[in-house]
Amino acid sequence: MCAGSPVASRDDQTARARRVWDKVAPRYDRGIAFWERGLFEGGREWVCSRATGQVLEVAVGTGRNLPFYPSGVTVTGVELSPAMLAIAEQYAAGLGLATDLREGDAQALPFADASFDTVVCTLSLCAIPDHARAIAEMARVLRPGGRLLLLDHIGSRWWPVWLGQRLLEVVTARAAGEYLTRRPARLLAAAGLQITESERLKLGAVERVAARKLGP
Repeated sequence: MCAGSPVASRDDQTARARRVWDKVAPRYDRGIAFWERGLFEGGREWVCSRATGQVLEVAVGTGRNLPFYPSGVTVTGVELSPAMLAIAEQYAAGLGLATDLREGDAQALPFADASFDTVVCTLSLCAIPDHARAIAEMARVLRPGGRLLLLDHIGSRWWPVWLGQRLLEVVTARAAGEYLTRRPARLLAAAGLQITESERLKLGAVERVAARKLGP
């Protein structure tokens, strides 16, 4: 396969993302805690409280969502970074949770079609190289009527904020593959998902979404 093909480019970006998150892993919890207090407060609880049945968390990271899932759900998590995954495994063990956490790529989920009742992805679509492909994969592994639950920072509708995000994105995208102006909700309909709940917060720069997979 030629190096300049789109697939090769995505593979290169994915390998780079793995290296970035492996490096960030030891200090991730300390850094994200600051943003959770000021920007994403209550977001993890909002998302996880809506999860039911067999749950897949895509880009589980260090496992920060794990305490917020309701009792009775079964949680499987995938994470690109082995270093992040190792922290999540230790955290789950400390909480006494029986979870299935494994290394995996959001752009090519290692599960059969219609395997889960709920798919969760928080604060990650901003940094997945092909986020449209990841959303399509999340929809694929959902059962008809199943629910996709998202939390992320997105491009604001208010142009002064969007402009600031866009300028900062020039740096973050190059340094860490993180995009600040993506709006993943726009991609859900094409993946066969219908939005049932949506909240825009913090001058439109944070979004919480619940969507249902259409089907027979």
